[in-house]
Amino acid sequence: MLSHVDAGNQPTMVDVSGKAVTQRTAHARVRVILPPVIRAAFVDGELRTPKGPVFQTAIIAGTMAAKRTHELIPFCHPIGLDACRLEIVLAADGDVVIDCTTRVEHRTGVEMEALTGASVAALTIYDMCKALSHDILITDLRLISKTGGKSDFGATVTAQEQGTSR
Repeated sequence: MLSHVDAGNQPTMVDVSGKAVTQRTAHARVRVILPPVIRAAFVDGELRTPKGPVFQTAIIAGTMAAKRTHELIPFCHPIGLDACRLEIVLAADGDVVIDCTTRVEHRTGVEMEALTGASVAALTIYDMCKALSHDILITDLRLISKTGGKSDFGATVTAQEQGTSR
């Protein structure tokens, strides 16, 4: 049975009141493939557009989105994140790799917050770079790991996802 469907087959929020409060973490990753015209605009690993510093703005936007995930995803519980960290790097292959890690002491996990943070950071990069080109691809959004709760999860990370090749 799906967790967000009740016995009467109606959508519902999961009741977490009986769960133990534990430390829960999540790590999500997304890749942004930029066309050559945008890659050429990088100077010393940084990209600035008329809208401002791209990576720094994306970090702020991703953090704000992670904190507001419950406002976007209908059955996510509102939680106060203890930590949210976004790292954005220009990989050796020229793609942008965004990692979002989240942590909370709570009865429910933070996977959706990490995924939302990574997604919005990628969308912010798109928004800030679209004046240079619309040929931007956001790809490979995935949960890399989670801890706490019923079970832990760790994805198999390929060399491409590690940013070593494409």
